[in-house]
Amino acid sequence: MEAELTALAASGATAFVGLMVTEAWTQARGRVARFLARGEDVEVIDAELEESREELIAARRNGDEDGAADVAAEWRIRLRRALRDNPEAAEELRGLLDDLTPRQPAGTTVSINHNTINDGTYSGPVIMAHSIHDGVRTVPRQEPGAR
Repeated sequence: MEAELTALAASGATAFVGLMVTEAWTQARGRVARFLARGEDVEVIDAELEESREELIAARRNGDEDGAADVAAEWRIRLRRALRDNPEAAEELRGLLDDLTPRQPAGTTVSINHNTINDGTYSGPVIMAHSIHDGVRTVPRQEPGAR
């Protein structure tokens, strides 16, 4: 159970920190603050979230990866403590994450990579791929003007 709550806290922190640098944060922040408050002053938590957001934006602007990681670590620790103190909050956090994080579309995902081959002699097509489904077929090259 502890490992599951730790993983959930990490997912929550990743989602919250990811949202902090998006336009969606203005709508999400209040819900996140209310979830995190749990008996504390919501306005205090809201101010802490906004301070973290400013730190995160400054860290990313300055290329400070450690600073950005510190913001995520801070909220991961706080979420883990909140879940440890109140394991029943796990379902609420899962629901909040489902509402706040966009679903990945089902189906085919296309990524474009640009690969370069240096040196060597190749007498046919060269195919670079991570995964190939449904096989590969080559189409014979037609000379210009040929039909």
